[in-house]
Amino acid sequence: MRVLVDTNILLRSVQPSHPLCSQATRAVSKLIRQKDAVFFCAQNIAEFWNVATRPADGNGLGLSPEEVLQEVGNIEKSLTLLPDIPAIYGAWKKIVAAHKVHRVKVHDARLVAVMSIYAVQSVLTFNSADFQRFSNIRAIHPSSLLP
Repeated sequence: MRVLVDTNILLRSVQPSHPLCSQATRAVSKLIRQKDAVFFCAQNIAEFWNVATRPADGNGLGLSPEEVLQEVGNIEKSLTLLPDIPAIYGAWKKIVAAHKVHRVKVHDARLVAVMSIYAVQSVLTFNSADFQRFSNIRAIHPSSLLP
């Protein structure tokens, strides 16, 4: 199985005190142990950096850029990068037009565009509902991978 890890999984994985941390890390570990191809993309890292460097009282993690860079390094060691290529833009534009995507949901549509270009069928996410409109991919909640 080819799986893109959503940014919310990456964020929860670096928050040991968050109730979903264990679920996020165990689900990713299981995919890796099963020899599934587990990916991230530049969009994930931009979103991750945004939330991770935002103050904790502003719905962020309050990490320094140096701390975030270290966490990004950990992501890069564990998962495989799907690099940005020009075809992603065209795929994204078609997706947002076809599904009438607007506001913050354009970010999810960009992940779907990356997935379509790289033939990734599934996204591991805590927000399965965000991906329901896209019939060509399967959203997997981490709880469905765990006993």
